Amino acid sequence: MSLHIRFNTASVTSLVLAKVGNPQRDEGMQTSKAAYKVGDDDRETLTALFLKPFKNLAPHRFFHHSSLDHHEMNQLCGDIFSAPGKLHKKGCEIAKRLHAKSNHPNIKSGDLCIALVDDIEIEGEVTQAICILKSESVVPFLSISAEDGDLKLHTEHGINPEKIDKGALILNHWPQRGYCVLTFDRAGADARFWVREFLGVQAVTDSAFLTRTFADMAVSAVKHDLDETIPPEDQSHAARDVIAYFDEHEHFDLDDFEKKVLKTPDAQARFADQRTKLEEDHGQPLETTFEISPKDIKKVMRRAGAVIKLDTGVEIHIKPAAPDQPAPALERGYDDKRDMKFIKVFFNEDLSAS
Repeated sequence: MSLHIRFNTASVTSLVLAKVGNPQRDEGMQTSKAAYKVGDDDRETLTALFLKPFKNLAPHRFFHHSSLDHHEMNQLCGDIFSAPGKLHKKGCEIAKRLHAKSNHPNIKSGDLCIALVDDIEIEGEVTQAICILKSESVVPFLSISAEDGDLKLHTEHGINPEKIDKGALILNHWPQRGYCVLTFDRAGADARFWVREFLGVQAVTDSAFLTRTFADMAVSAVKHDLDETIPPEDQSHAARDVIAYFDEHEHFDLDDFEKKVLKTPDAQARFADQRTKLEEDHGQPLETTFEISPKDIKKVMRRAGAVIKLDTGVEIHIKPAAPDQPAPALERGYDDKRDMKFIKVFFNEDLSAS
């Protein structure tokens, strides 16, 4: 089942800063001389910015083929959790590890922040976490200040918190299993470097993860076969068979699913390609039989919907119909008097009134 993680009581208390280059381009590394203590005035704002990217991410864990005792990141994080006063020393070692792993020509240099976070709640227990963020670009911004009774405009460059490139949040939970790790990499294609080579993590392939993963891949495969000219409401309806299978079964079986849902060779091939790529990215095969998580298939249903955006400022959000519900009844046409297109919506009851 999905982990329950709450950030509302969390607080970033101290951090280590570094600039990490690419060794292949003879770019070095620099770290702060001491851990920076976050002041009370900045703590709330900084905590919100640091933790925002980690909401609703699937859990991972550190993994080593022989033993976690040989996993460098697992050991470094464990040392920090055991003795938070070692944050600077061990944080610098984490930065050195990232620098050593950044030897591919496509890996960009960037600013690194390694922060200690107190009072994160996971599964009802309060614990610590280590937040690692890497920004590979800076953006210009303007600052107006008061000087000598006048106002001055300054241009500066800095990190945009909304566009942090890579991140990891290691929670002091599951220490015997490799800790709970939330991670993201906006680079997409280069995610393997961050996830596997630097962090050395694998996805926690529980029923929640597998339900979301297989359902999302199937919806994508089925929709891709549709003609781009098909209206959004019909594209949303195409996901109905996928949703119906997960909604009507307690147990997932890949062979059975492919026969009943992925009915065209193109859909089957596209689904297989997605599965192969995901397994390569995570460095492990995905189980082909598992218990379906009803809670997580509802999340897939929300994502599988469609949105019709009109130039009059109107948006129509369409959810894929559940197996026991009719498909959305819409009628498209053209009004000669107004010289405009229209969409007519049919319904039995206005549920917004209740």
